[in-house]
Amino acid sequence: MLDYGLFTFADKDEVLEKSSAYWNPGKTQFWIDSGVPLVIDRREGYFLYDVSGKRLIDVHLNGGTYNLGHRNPEVVAALKQAMDHFDIGNHHFPSLARTALAEALIETGPEGLSKVIYASGGGEAIDIALKTARHATGKRKIVSIVKAYHGHTGLAVGTGDERFSRLFLSERPEEFVHVPFNDLAGMEEALRGRDVAAVIMETIPATYGFPLPDPGYLESVKRLCETYDALYIADEVQTGLMRTGELWGITKHGIRPDILVTGKGISGGLYPIAAVLVSERCAGWLTEDGFAHMATFGGGELGCFAAMKTLEICNRPETRSIVHHASDVIGRGLERIRDDNPGWFTGIRQNGLIFGLEFDHPEGAKFVMRQLYDNGVWAIFSTLDPRVLQYKPGILIDPVLTEELLDRTAVAIARAAKEAGK
Repeated sequence: MLDYGLFTFADKDEVLEKSSAYWNPGKTQFWIDSGVPLVIDRREGYFLYDVSGKRLIDVHLNGGTYNLGHRNPEVVAALKQAMDHFDIGNHHFPSLARTALAEALIETGPEGLSKVIYASGGGEAIDIALKTARHATGKRKIVSIVKAYHGHTGLAVGTGDERFSRLFLSERPEEFVHVPFNDLAGMEEALRGRDVAAVIMETIPATYGFPLPDPGYLESVKRLCETYDALYIADEVQTGLMRTGELWGITKHGIRPDILVTGKGISGGLYPIAAVLVSERCAGWLTEDGFAHMATFGGGELGCFAAMKTLEICNRPETRSIVHHASDVIGRGLERIRDDNPGWFTGIRQNGLIFGLEFDHPEGAKFVMRQLYDNGVWAIFSTLDPRVLQYKPGILIDPVLTEELLDRTAVAIARAAKEAGK
C-alpha cells in the first residue's frame, strides 16, 4: 500500500495504470517500453528513490532544476521562513521579494542588463523575451538554430524543432527562421535582410545533446547581430547558475547579451519561477505600458525567496571550487571509460559540469540510459539526438559520490555496448 494521506494507491502498477488513464498515456507508456518505469517517491540531495525503494543517483536533474540537489536544506529553510509571512503575492503591485530578487539578479548578471521581468516557467520567460525583442526593434522575425529547444509555449515552440511546433500548427517559417548550429554563413544570410528582431541561442543546446560551439562562433553571432541590428537573446535556462563553472555560461565568451533568460535551477527545485533580464534598450515597454505582460504566478513571492537563496549558494567561492574540481575529476574519469569502450563510447562534449556523451549507434544513448537506470543512475538521452546522453552531475557533488557515479557509469556503458551489439 502506498499511503500519502491525501491519496493512496494499492501499488506501483496502479499508479502507472491511472497515470496513463488520467495524465499522459503517451509519456507513461514510453517510459515503460524504455525499461524505465520510474515513479519517484522520496528524493534527497542527488538521490531519487522509486516507490519500490530503488535508489538512483540523479544526473538528469530535470534539466538542471536540481542543480543544488533535491530538497536542498538551505533552500527548504528559506522557503519555510518565507511561508510564515508571505504567499504568492499580487503580481499587480510592487513587492518586497520581487524587488530584492530583481536587484540581486541584475547585480550578478552580465554587464548591461538593467531590468527583470518574471515568469512562472522557462517557456513563458522565452515568450516574454521574444515579445520584448519585437517591441524594442519593431521587427517580427526570430532566428534560432536547427534542432533548437526553447520551450513549448505559444511563441517559444516556434523557435524549436518541428517535432514540437508542427504538431500544434505553430511552425511559421516566415517568422521563425532556423539555421544550422556553428554555421556562420547561414546565420549571416538569415540576418542580411535586417528584418530580424533577435537571434535566440542556448549557450550550449541541451535537447540537441550539448554540441559545443566552435571557438569564436557565439562571439561572431553576437557581432553579426550588431552589424544587422538584431538583438542577442541568451537562453541560460540550462547552462546558467554555475553549471559551466561561471554563474552564466555566456560570460565565458565575453558576450553581453541584450536579453538573458533563466529558469529551472533558479527555483532551487522547490518553487516555480523564471526570469528575463533585459537591457535598457529592451526595457521600453515596461515604462510605456507596464501591464503589457501579466502573469499571476510570475515572480511568486515564495519563489523569490527560493531563488535568492539559490543565487546566493551559486555565487559562493566554494561552489565555484566544487564545480571546477568535479568537472576535472569527472571529465578525466569519463575519458578513461571512453578509452575502455572504443568503437562504442566515441565522444565527450564537456563544458564544466555539462556533459554530452556520444555513442556509435543512432539510439545509443537509450541503451546507456536503460543500463544506467538498472545500475542505479538516472540520466536521459537527448530528445533531438538520441546518440547522445545528457549527463549533468550536481554542482555541489562531493568526491565520494563522484567516484560512485563514475564506477556505476563504467559498468553501465560496458553493458550497453554488449546490448547494442558493439
